[in-house]
Amino acid sequence: MAEENQTKQVTELTLVGLRDNPRLQAPLFILFLLIYFTMLVGNLGMVVLISSSAQLQSPMYFFLSNLSLLDACYSSVVAPRTFMNLLMEKKTISVIACATQLYFFIAFGTTECFLLAAMAYDRSMAICKPLLYLSIMSHWVCMLLVASSYVLGLLHSWVHTEFTFSLPLYQPGNINHFYYEITPVLALSCSDTCVNRYLILGLGGLVEMVTISAVLVSYTFILAAVSRISSAQGCPKPFSTCTSHLAGVTIFHSSILALSFRPGSGSSLSTDKVFAVLYSLVVPMLNPLIYSLRNREVKRALRNFVRWK
Repeated sequence: MAEENQTKQVTELTLVGLRDNPRLQAPLFILFLLIYFTMLVGNLGMVVLISSSAQLQSPMYFFLSNLSLLDACYSSVVAPRTFMNLLMEKKTISVIACATQLYFFIAFGTTECFLLAAMAYDRSMAICKPLLYLSIMSHWVCMLLVASSYVLGLLHSWVHTEFTFSLPLYQPGNINHFYYEITPVLALSCSDTCVNRYLILGLGGLVEMVTISAVLVSYTFILAAVSRISSAQGCPKPFSTCTSHLAGVTIFHSSILALSFRPGSGSSLSTDKVFAVLYSLVVPMLNPLIYSLRNREVKRALRNFVRWK
C-alpha cells in the first residue's frame, strides 16, 4: 500500500508549515499579520505620497514608487496563504494554484533585482552627469527600464515554473515550508531533478551576478565622480540618497543569497523557514523605512501631505 501511494501522482499539495508545534501558530499569525500590515501601509503609503506630491516627480521617485508597489505585490503573493495555513486545519492547495503562486513569487522577486539595478544606474547618472540627467533619464527611458525589469522577471519565473511542474509529483504531497518554494516541491518528484537544480543555480546565479555587478559598476562611477569634487563643495545632493539605496540592495540580496545559495540549504528546514520569512515579509516591510528616514524630501512631502489632509 505504501509503495502504491508513492507512485500515485498528486492533484493537491499540503503546506505543513508548523503543524508539528501547534502552540506557535496563533502567536506567529499575530506577528506575521502585524508585519504584513506594516508592510502594506508603508509601501502603499509611499506610492500614494509620491504620486500625489509635486516635489517628488523625478526619475528617482518614479523608481521608488514602483519598488514600493512591487514589494506590496511580492509579499501579498505569500502572506494570505500563510495566514490561512496558520489558522485552518486543512492546508491543501491544488497543483495549479501552487504553480500560480510560485510563478508570481519568483517573478516579483526577480523583477526587484533588476529594478534595484536600474535605480543604481539612475543614481550614477544623477551624480556623474547632473546637467544631462533629466535628458538621459527621460520618462520614456524610465518606463523602458521598469518594463524591462518586469519582462525579465516574468521570463525567468516562467522557465522555473515550467520545468518544475512538468515533472510528475507523487504522494505524499506534503511541503515542509511556509509557502510553495521550488526546492520542497522538487522533493516530491521521483524523477531526475538535476536539470531543475542546475537551472536554479545557473539562472538564479546569473540574475544575481548581472544585477549585483550592475550595482557595483554604478557605484564605482559614483565614487569616482564624488572623489573629483573638492572638499569645499562637499558631496552632491543626490549622493545622500545612495546610502539608502545601497542599504536596501544589501539587505535584499543578502537574504536571497542566504536562502538560495548558502551551503547545504536543503539540509536545515528550520533555518530555511527563518530566511524565507525574512526574504518575503521583513525585507519588504523595511524598504519604506530605509528610503524615507534618511530622505528629507520624502519627510517634507509627508508633512505637507498630512497637513493638507
